[in-house]
Amino acid sequence: MARTPLLQLSDISLTFGGDPIFDNLDLVVQPGDRVALVGRNGSGKSTLMKIMAGIVEADKGLRVVSPGVSVGYMEQDPDLSGFETLGDFALSDLEPSEAWRVEMAAEGLKFNPDTPVATASGGERRRAALAKLLGEAPELMLLDEPTNHLDIEAITWLENQLKETQSGFVLISHDRAFLRALSRATLWVDRGMTRRMEKDFSHFEAWRDKTWEEEDIARHKLDRKIKSEARWAVEGISARRKRNQGRVRALQELRAERSGQIRRQGVAAMELDAGTKSGRKVIEAQGISKSFETKTILKSFDLRINRGDRVALLGPNGAGKTTLLKMLIGQMQPDSGSISQGTGLEMAFFDQTRDGLDGDKSLWDNLSLDPTLGVSGRSDQVMVRGAPRHVVGYLKDFLFDERQARAPVRSLSGGEKARLLLARLMARPSNLLVMDEPTNDLDVETLDLLQDLLDSYDGTVILVSHDRDFLDRVAATTIAMEGDGKATIYAGGWSDYQAQRAEGQGEEKSAKAKAKAKPKAEAKPAAQPSQKKLSYTEQHRLDALPAEIERLEAEIAKLTVFMSDPDLFSKEPVKWQKASEAMTERQEALSAAEEEWMELEEKASS
Repeated sequence: MARTPLLQLSDISLTFGGDPIFDNLDLVVQPGDRVALVGRNGSGKSTLMKIMAGIVEADKGLRVVSPGVSVGYMEQDPDLSGFETLGDFALSDLEPSEAWRVEMAAEGLKFNPDTPVATASGGERRRAALAKLLGEAPELMLLDEPTNHLDIEAITWLENQLKETQSGFVLISHDRAFLRALSRATLWVDRGMTRRMEKDFSHFEAWRDKTWEEEDIARHKLDRKIKSEARWAVEGISARRKRNQGRVRALQELRAERSGQIRRQGVAAMELDAGTKSGRKVIEAQGISKSFETKTILKSFDLRINRGDRVALLGPNGAGKTTLLKMLIGQMQPDSGSISQGTGLEMAFFDQTRDGLDGDKSLWDNLSLDPTLGVSGRSDQVMVRGAPRHVVGYLKDFLFDERQARAPVRSLSGGEKARLLLARLMARPSNLLVMDEPTNDLDVETLDLLQDLLDSYDGTVILVSHDRDFLDRVAATTIAMEGDGKATIYAGGWSDYQAQRAEGQGEEKSAKAKAKAKPKAEAKPAAQPSQKKLSYTEQHRLDALPAEIERLEAEIAKLTVFMSDPDLFSKEPVKWQKASEAMTERQEALSAAEEEWMELEEKASS
């Protein structure tokens, strides 16, 4: 028996400012559907979700919700006007007997329902909106970037809740691990069209690439046919004008079809310039501690960051990640201990709050009026890695057109604001890149490009992120802020941290079980603890060095392949010189790392 759909859109068309967003769109959501809604920033994902929710009305077409079906929508910027507290808002459409669901969600999502709306942060407002939706438990949930402003613990909690729900849901998210864990189908918005695949998000990129490949082949065949028909028209039309008017009309139709095709949006032409090389030591912290009133953020913490390291900070919201980050880069001082920075540092900072953007000013003004980017007396140009560029030309590198360049920043989507911040950051040469939540709102293609850039970046990277997939791809060292002032250093990214933490907890449980099971009669006086052969910092360094050595060997192998081109030196002497310098630097670093590992290993085994 056919199931009655929860929601159906038929022949939907919508136009904004003369540009079609959707045309003749059809969509069905069935009971139990778990759909990942994906597409480029600005492709219309959030608009489509608002049409599904009934908030935006299409120019034409039909939206049908089956009788008795409730649809709940969690938007990115909820309106809490008229409510005193976050709890008042979250409970506003629930019976008192159902309040427990909101209380449970508030605990899992980590926000206080008693927080006044007037003082609540944007993240707290979004968490309240998410708790409201989960509390109402509609048959169809529409979730627009629900993981933004959530830490990994809250994301994991939400992931488990959605795995257990009986409701169907459609989900927009930049978090690939989240999408892979939850989706059973993928809905792709691309140039006004929607395509559906009955597979989870892990298959999306292969499906997208195959679709684009087939599209390119079809376009190439069409181009060849147009050229062939045009050649016939030029060479023979005068002799066969009356008999072949149909063929001429067909040629015109082919040309109209070709000109009517909407080309894919390209990938942003982002580029990172590591500038001048910093000293080998970038940042060293010794015995640093930090507290705010009664809350201890960090106590007696040691850390050394060397040139080329990729260091990630993770932990629950409020654990102190941003505080540690600001101390490391000198924006905040520790209560005790010392932090020293190496020589020749040029830092670029990506701030998750986006306070550096003036929402009332245009994209043009946000770049040209920036004193670190503007060219004196030339408001139409910016300095990009030491060279003047026209503002619009540079913005086009980040997929903005001239119309957007003159629009206010507040009109941008979250992903577009993130791209604008990246444009400002990447205009400056840097050898220390500090990024606080850089992945929020970025689409898959931009995330892939950013990861590739960070992988080939010659400088040092320190980042804060709750994106597990991003951490796995980028981080070589992870600092876990575990609360009560405890911070632990692990080698690798998120998955490595999870494995090492689980192994450590397993060993601890095993030791406790053995101690508990030991007969009292066998108890002996405790032996005096033996002196550790390695300090904590030395032991961490010994654990981290194999991964560092492996990374350096991989980078040397890449450079070797790159420099093996016999024409590189003559055609691209600047690139050859940079590659040669990078090769020397990495060979020196590899030699130093291997020597350091041998010394520590010898000390540990002596």
